[in-house]
Amino acid sequence: MERADCAEPVDPAMNHEVDRGEILGAWRELTATARRTTAERLVVGTSGNVSVRVADTVLVTPSGVPYDRLGDEDLCAVDLEGRRTAGSLSPTSELPMHLAVYRHTGARAVVHTHAVHATAVSALVGELPAIHYMTAALGGPVRVAPYATYGTDELARHMLAALDGRNACLLQNHGTMAYGDDLAQAYERTAQLEWMCRVWLAASSVPGRTPSLIPDAELARVEEKLKGYGQAPPPE
Repeated sequence: MERADCAEPVDPAMNHEVDRGEILGAWRELTATARRTTAERLVVGTSGNVSVRVADTVLVTPSGVPYDRLGDEDLCAVDLEGRRTAGSLSPTSELPMHLAVYRHTGARAVVHTHAVHATAVSALVGELPAIHYMTAALGGPVRVAPYATYGTDELARHMLAALDGRNACLLQNHGTMAYGDDLAQAYERTAQLEWMCRVWLAASSVPGRTPSLIPDAELARVEEKLKGYGQAPPPE
């Protein structure tokens, strides 16, 4: 897949299903989420990337630009084939991974980080064991996609295989990939994954001790229970 360079300012007519206000609002939420990955130390510098889908338009962080410098004028958008639709900056080099997720899942947002503990785990095992019941929120024990050069279709293929039946995975010697129905959910799954990796590393580092794991049957119960988690919607 060729990497697309965005070349024009955002045009509300670029997608008949959305208007300029919706696109701009999504971009502002995206940049806020990208800054959060830096503030909460899930990435360093300009590593990692974030995207959100609005109809058939994908807004994505540009390559090599510090997140705290991103403004409305830096909006970068492509279609689902990676063709430029808006912006003057080149999209992230990891665009193939983001587009692969959107083409093969119902994702509306994707977060990719180089989180420290998750990256460490990705270099040690082929799967993050079920160290905590929140494993169920990610679809089960988190798989590690085999290493491939960043920004390549090969890495995107490995990632898709690791995501089968999951909403997050680890990338060997690289970092994390998670998606969701919106940016808040994608970010929450990323943060949970990093936290579970930290817990597993701490528990497995104790000499002579083997961490206990959550059985599959319990994960299934938790997965069902999580469907009712949070506040019920107000009555109509």
